[in-house]
Amino acid sequence: MSEKRAARLSPDERRAQLVAIGRDMLADRSLDELSTDEVARRAGISRGLLFHYFDSKRDFYRAVVRQECDGYAAATEPDPALEPVPWLRSFISGFVSYVLEHRKVYLALVRGASGSRPAAEDIVERTRDTLARRVEEAQRRLRMPDSPRLPVAARAWMAFAEEAVTSWPLGEPDALTELAAFLESSFVGLLGALDRPAALPGERGGHSPPRA
Repeated sequence: MSEKRAARLSPDERRAQLVAIGRDMLADRSLDELSTDEVARRAGISRGLLFHYFDSKRDFYRAVVRQECDGYAAATEPDPALEPVPWLRSFISGFVSYVLEHRKVYLALVRGASGSRPAAEDIVERTRDTLARRVEEAQRRLRMPDSPRLPVAARAWMAFAEEAVTSWPLGEPDALTELAAFLESSFVGLLGALDRPAALPGERGGHSPPRA
């Protein structure tokens, strides 16, 4: 019965099914722990047939990572026609929604949990580059001060935002609204002050971050 069901899928449909199964399995294991035997079993095909659609285990892993990263990038891409502030808020909202909806997979794969990335590190890094460029674009759209340190600051804010979203206490009232406001405030505070030296409150030269 399983082989007859398998025969009804086109090669593209079968590949998509296998990748989707692999992605779902990442919710409770790392990429290195992803078993192609288990993937094939869940699809109702033999392990040998799985490798009819993928050249190797590494090729399959890369397909799983690519789909997840493509989804991540698409979810965080704002409408280019938006005004600067709505553009930033759309980016932050897409980021928060994606991470919360795919939290376990994100931690296992996109965030680069231990042992999860060697097979497809280049794909993960390209996705991180895409997100960092969007942070830089938001900074420029808001006409914040330019700085040669902007690429570093963009990566730093992304790391900060990742930790905030994955650790935020979501059981509290208005948690999502507060989280979005917190990320927006941190964005303005960090990326809006690249042209001014930092100082502790009360010290000469100290400043308050600009308001959104």
